[in-house]
Amino acid sequence: MKVIADMHTHSIVSGHAYSTLQENLQAAAERGLLYMATTEHGPAMPHAPHRYYFGNLRVLPDEIYGVRLIKGIEANVLNVDGELDLSDRYLKKLEYVAVGLHSDCIQPGSQESNTRALLAAMRNPNVDAIVHPGNPRFPIDFCAVLAAASEQGILIEINNSSLLGSRRGSEERCREIAELAAKNKMTVVLGSDAHWSGQVGKLDLALKLALEAGIQPENIINLSAASMEAYLAKRRQRKQGGAVPIR
Repeated sequence: MKVIADMHTHSIVSGHAYSTLQENLQAAAERGLLYMATTEHGPAMPHAPHRYYFGNLRVLPDEIYGVRLIKGIEANVLNVDGELDLSDRYLKKLEYVAVGLHSDCIQPGSQESNTRALLAAMRNPNVDAIVHPGNPRFPIDFCAVLAAASEQGILIEINNSSLLGSRRGSEERCREIAELAAKNKMTVVLGSDAHWSGQVGKLDLALKLALEAGIQPENIINLSAASMEAYLAKRRQRKQGGAVPIR
């Protein structure tokens, strides 16, 4: 079983990562990936790129070193109303909009307020995925978030970095999320959350957890080019005409 895509990576542009985009793509090619999403932190994160960076991603080729480059963002939720730190003018032009809760951009709140923030953000038709939802600093109602994700065709991420200790206490919560996703036959996405090129494509812990939780390989988007192409096509359709469930 071979992972062919890493949908969550950062470069030095994010301000707290250590490799260039080119180095990340070289690493992706060396590890046999066919797809890599570049998902720099949105402008509200300290030292993150200006909004113009995301508008200018169009100048990059779609394929570099034989790897399909998916041009995206890890946008920040700013408040309980689900406001994101990049306007729809920019978001709608990106291929992959991942959304997360980060304490530098929104204060951790109660389960109710954190859930409210995510649910509101997910109503934005430009949003494609919720990243590291198992973060214990931001407790959420898993059932409510996964139900909304299923209804709106939004991917739930299993974050490999969380399982390596970057968000201590995440493993049990990630397993619960994965089991709920398996029960509901939801499609999930794996992300390395790489902050240096050596982590690109390293998704072994996330894949292991997903399979142990009962998620079928066909419901893990990173495992086949057909799944990736179908996803990207549905993403374009959703952007143009509203939510299209990804199941």
